[in-house]
Amino acid sequence: MTLNKGDYILFDYTVTVKEDNKVIETTNEAVAKEAGIYKPEEVYEPRLVILGETKLWEPLENALLNADEGKDVEVEIPPEKAYGQRDPAKIKVLSIREFHRHGIIPHVDDIVEIEGARARVISISGGRVTLDFNHPLADKTLIVRGKIVKRLNTSEERVVYIVKQYMPRIAPDKISASFSQDGTELNVRLPAEVLLYEKIGNILLQIASDLSGRFENLKKIVFSQEVELKK
Repeated sequence: MTLNKGDYILFDYTVTVKEDNKVIETTNEAVAKEAGIYKPEEVYEPRLVILGETKLWEPLENALLNADEGKDVEVEIPPEKAYGQRDPAKIKVLSIREFHRHGIIPHVDDIVEIEGARARVISISGGRVTLDFNHPLADKTLIVRGKIVKRLNTSEERVVYIVKQYMPRIAPDKISASFSQDGTELNVRLPAEVLLYEKIGNILLQIASDLSGRFENLKKIVFSQEVELKK
């Protein structure tokens, strides 16, 4: 059975630029390290995708809707469906004094924020700075290769991974969820480490708001933290 809009899936993927095979995004830690884009603060694991809700490139969403759990997916995203064609009108020249006025000393290839938008410094000459306001991946064709690791079929599984979006470093097996028989009450158990989160109260309120919009019968959520005592 192929996937449908509204399905929750875990998607493991890597995005490369077709022209030079450069990896620009991945959920795989080993691939990130090999490509030189690894960031220690990132959590590398399959991503939760809610079809029809999670923002995806149109060709990718269509490919997922024609696939199923356990299937590999490979799709080409043309520039017009990705970050657009390069627009010469988005190349602008500003006086270097504009930068100095804001305490910025520009260098070639710097990404700067100017006029409320981000741009790359192309060149600096004669007191003038040439900026490219096009997206860095404009004109690029992207290739997405991935696998649908799992379809989340139960409400409890879905809750676990929704909660995890707000606490990405918590392993899913440390989160549990159970609904009352009539579906009006939800119990979510979390590990003790969440007590160390800054503004944990605000995070729990955001989770509660998110879950209340997804489960229409839900009237009450009980969060509990499990503390293992060592004697």
